Amino acid sequence: HVQLVESGGGSVQAGGSLRLSCTISGLPHSSTYCMAWFRQAPGKKREGVAHVDDDGRIFYTDSVKGRFTISQDRANNTVYLRMNSLKLEDTAMYYCAAAGAFCSVVTNDPYLFSYWGQGTQVTVS
Repeated sequence: HVQLVESGGGSVQAGGSLRLSCTISGLPHSSTYCMAWFRQAPGKKREGVAHVDDDGRIFYTDSVKGRFTISQDRANNTVYLRMNSLKLEDTAMYYCAAAGAFCSVVTNDPYLFSYWGQGTQVTVS
């Protein structure tokens, strides 16, 4: 049974910081996994924020470069998203996702990610 569980969301003032965590369990064996953070604001499409390969290659969407940092502790099956200098437009539900492929293959396409967490809300005011 695959589970991705996010935590760390909340309400913060603009300019503040939050760190999201995603703990993963039960993923079937795969030669590689791309772990990603997506977000979805009301009335908007789900967008990829950042993702990381097994070997540590990292990708960020342009709007978060320099402010967000994705990291992973694969030994403990946890992926993090550190968010600094938060802006009003960062307000969204944030989701952790996993895909059994290289990130360069799945890129930011949410339809190519098989496993999802339930989401954690981030509100910037």
